[in-house]
Amino acid sequence: MPELHVVPPSPTDVQGTAAALAGALRGYFRTGVTKTLAWRLSQLDALEHLLKEREADILDALRADVGKPETEAFTSEVGMIVTEVRHMRKKLHLWMKPERVRTSMIAAPGRSYIYREPLGVSLIMAPWNYPFQTAVLPLVGALAAGNCAVLKPSEVSQHCSAMLAKWIPKYLDPKAVQVFEGGVPETTALLREKWDHIFYTGNGKVGRIVMEAASKHLTPVTLELGGKSPCIVDETADLDTAAKRIVYGKFFNAGQTCVAPDYVLVHDRVHDALLNRMVSAIREFYGEDPKQSPDFGRIINERHHARLTRLLEGVDVATGGQTDVDDRYIAPTILKNVNESDAVMQEEIFGPILPVISVPNMSAALAFVNRGDRPLALYCFSKSKDNQERVIGGTSAGGTTINHVWMHVGVAALPFGGVGESGMGAFHGRHSFEAFSHRRGVLKKPASLDPPLMFPPYSPRKLRWIKRLL
Repeated sequence: MPELHVVPPSPTDVQGTAAALAGALRGYFRTGVTKTLAWRLSQLDALEHLLKEREADILDALRADVGKPETEAFTSEVGMIVTEVRHMRKKLHLWMKPERVRTSMIAAPGRSYIYREPLGVSLIMAPWNYPFQTAVLPLVGALAAGNCAVLKPSEVSQHCSAMLAKWIPKYLDPKAVQVFEGGVPETTALLREKWDHIFYTGNGKVGRIVMEAASKHLTPVTLELGGKSPCIVDETADLDTAAKRIVYGKFFNAGQTCVAPDYVLVHDRVHDALLNRMVSAIREFYGEDPKQSPDFGRIINERHHARLTRLLEGVDVATGGQTDVDDRYIAPTILKNVNESDAVMQEEIFGPILPVISVPNMSAALAFVNRGDRPLALYCFSKSKDNQERVIGGTSAGGTTINHVWMHVGVAALPFGGVGESGMGAFHGRHSFEAFSHRRGVLKKPASLDPPLMFPPYSPRKLRWIKRLL
C-alpha cells in the first residue's frame, strides 16, 4: 500500500479526506503488520528517537503556544513520555502473552486464556494545555497494543499541532499513524467516521459531543475530562510543606492543568497560617514580580484570558490579581473569603487563581466536596491517618494524592482517569495497553469425546450433576 500523506483539507473536501484517511489506516491494520511484537517495539523505539532528536523543536513549540518554562515543558511533556515508552518496551512481551485463567468444572476438560488483541484504528483527540503530552502519551498505549491511530491536535496550540504534523509521520510508520490538523470542521468530519476507539482529552461539553458521535457506531471511548479538584488541609497538616506543594501544583503551567488544585478547603484554625505561607511560597518561587519570572507561564489566548479576568471581578484578593492581556499574563492569585456561590466556584478555573475556603472540621470539608461533581483528582494534607482514610472513603474521585498534589499521575502502575463528570476509562502504563486492547476470552478443548452429561436427552439425574459442578 502506498504511503498516505495528509495535507490540511479545504472546507469542501474535509469529509472526503477524513474518510480516505480512516479507510487507508483500516486497510493497513487488516494486513496484520501492526499486531507483531517486532512492529510494536520498532514504533516505540522510533518514538523515543523522536523525543530525543526533536526535543528542541518540541520545547520551542510549547514555549510559543503556552509560554511553558523549559523545565516544566520537559518534565511534564517530554520526560513523562520517555518514561512511559521505556516502561512499555520493557513489559510489552509479557503483556502480549496469553493469560492463563482457571477453567470451571462445567467447561472441563480444557484450558482458558485471555488474549489481548488490538482494537484496530483509534482516534486520539488532544487539548491545548499539554498539547504534546496529551497527544503522544495515549499514542504510546495505542502503538504498544498494536493499533493504527489518527492524532487530532488542538488548533488552539497551533505551533504544537504543526510540529506534530511535521515530525510524527517522519519517525513513525506513516501507514499506521497520521496527524489530522484543523478546527471544528475537521474534528466534526473525523467524528462522523467509524473508529474502533476514541480517546478524548478535554472538557465535558465536547466530551458529550464525542460520546454522542461514538454511540452511532457503538465505538468505545476513553474520556479524560476535568472538574474542580479539591485540596483539603486539616489542622494536623505540616503547613510549610502543604503551602509549597499546593502553590507548586496550582501555578505549574499557569494553572492550566486538569489535575491542578482548583480550590483549597482548610480548617479554620490554620486558615490564616496556611494563607500566609502560600503567599510567601509564591514570592519564593516567582519573585516580587512574577511577570518577570522565566518560570511562570502564560494563558493560552485572549479568550481564556478574558474568561479568567471575569472571575476576578468583585473578589477578595489575598495576593496577585494583576493582569495584562497583551502579554496573556495573569499573576499567581490567591483569593480569600470565598463563598460557595461565587462565580469562581461555579466552573473549573483552569488558570492561576486559587480560592481558599475556611471550614470548621473534616465533616464540613467532605460535605462541601460531595455537593459537587466527582472530581478528576482530590488532595488531602494531613498527618492523621484517620483523616486520610476518611477523605478516601468519604469521597469519590478519579485519583488522589495524600500530602502532595498530582504526583499520582506520574506513577505508571496507577490508572489515571476520571469518574462521572470527570471522565471514564483510564490509562498510563499497562492501563494504556489495556485501554487500546480487546480482552478476548479463549477456551481450548481437547478433541476427545464429551461426557454424555451435557447432551440431550436430559434427566433429573443429569441436572443434579450439573448443579454439583457449578
